Amino acid sequence: MSKPVLPLIVEPNELDKHLVNNNILLVDLSQPQTYVQYHVPGAVFLEYAWLVHIEQPRMGLLPDVAQLSNVLSAIGLTPDTHVVAYDDEGGGRACRFLWTLDVVGHKHFSLLNGGLTAWANEGHKVTSEIDYPIKGKYEAVIHQAPVADRQYILDHLHKEGVTILDTRSPQEYAGIKVFAQRGGHIPGAINIEWTEAMDKSRNMRLKPESELRAMLEQEGITPDKEVITHCQTHHRSAHTYIMLKSLGYQNIKGYPGSWSDWGNDMSTPIEN
Repeated sequence: MSKPVLPLIVEPNELDKHLVNNNILLVDLSQPQTYVQYHVPGAVFLEYAWLVHIEQPRMGLLPDVAQLSNVLSAIGLTPDTHVVAYDDEGGGRACRFLWTLDVVGHKHFSLLNGGLTAWANEGHKVTSEIDYPIKGKYEAVIHQAPVADRQYILDHLHKEGVTILDTRSPQEYAGIKVFAQRGGHIPGAINIEWTEAMDKSRNMRLKPESELRAMLEQEGITPDKEVITHCQTHHRSAHTYIMLKSLGYQNIKGYPGSWSDWGNDMSTPIEN
């Protein structure tokens, strides 16, 4: 496996120097209408819905290997390709894609810091020219290390060294806003809304490392812990997963389905 071309969090100026690199695959997970209007030159479009599986009322589940293989093959991915993902919403959809790449064991990927907002607002070239990927053959294999399912969380509730990080809004966490049969939160979960990691004054980039570490450590979320991230479907919390990964947290997992799975199962414990 070749050495990564770019860091996990890549700045627009740095990416601009690598646009001609044939081993980089730019993947745009913006709204379709945004991609048609403008995107980073060379970026292929990936529809977010292809990355998730739905079993009503459970949303945001992990697709099976056949679907993942088809999607990754369709965008022209190879095992050695370095992926750079971005979107137009602060990184949630892009990070769900990067988390999925982690699940299938893909080694080389980056998040464009600030996404399309930072890229366009800071004067980098955009285009409306559609880039059609050359279909490849990617055999996906699911690795469980980045994944926590409902049973895993039940088995690790209140276990020393395990932290559940709920990245929904405080209103969802408290059960005031309810988007499942039941509202509230997983017992013992810590709430940090996912947008708290974003610097809105710097085009939706991640906040500086020192600020992120201070925010996490204030809540007892330290690098020695196992951290399980979740939201309503593991969309917002995928952004938190990649943020933690960028800070060097080694033992992190995402909960596909998240509260749509937990809150719609009448046997799981909840707190309000």
